[in-house]
Amino acid sequence: MPQYYSQHSKVYVSVDCIVFGFDGSQLEVLIGKRKMDPGRGEWSLYGGFLGEKENLYEAAHRTLLELTGLDEMYMRQVGAFGEVDRDPGDRVVSIAYCALINVKDYDDSLRQKHELEWVTLNKLPEMYSDHRLMIHNAVMQLRRRIYTRPLSFNLLPEMFTLTQLQHVFEAVLGEPIDKRNFRKRIKQTDFVQQTDFIDHTSSRSGAMLYRFNKEKYQEEQNFKL
Repeated sequence: MPQYYSQHSKVYVSVDCIVFGFDGSQLEVLIGKRKMDPGRGEWSLYGGFLGEKENLYEAAHRTLLELTGLDEMYMRQVGAFGEVDRDPGDRVVSIAYCALINVKDYDDSLRQKHELEWVTLNKLPEMYSDHRLMIHNAVMQLRRRIYTRPLSFNLLPEMFTLTQLQHVFEAVLGEPIDKRNFRKRIKQTDFVQQTDFIDHTSSRSGAMLYRFNKEKYQEEQNFKL
């Protein structure tokens, strides 16, 4: 086989996965201690190198499947990180991906197997290379999209109260939201659907449960197109 580009230097490509969860009041991210040099023992995201026969999406999906055991989840590319000196080991360009999961769907034995921890955003430690920047950029993307895309539903159980939904929005946005205005806005959204079930865990009278209507949301998107 002809050897093309031999006059150019080699560059490694990796994927780093930013997995967000919701603990009921705050947004959390999965991080762990790095198990290889350079940076062994430093806090980092979970990632890996691009396989020879993988595209970027496949590499990210494989990495997230190893990490969470979940085959279907919200996953979106955050961006490329390619500063020349970002990795002291070699020239490495990393493509960061963001994933949103319901913590209750996550097999905690996998977290223990990979020696990872759920850490809230306001308690992030110093991290390897530019991993804190990756998390920051992912959060900024979520904040820009949370009112126009059904992101929050990936962090909640199938049925939820409006209070739970508001707490997710507040966790992502990093600030409190006026309850009356929030509920008015959400109830004007066709793809948030009231069910016939009531949650009695928080009060005797209970709170109405809602769900995300994927079909209705898809209809709206198709209509806009």
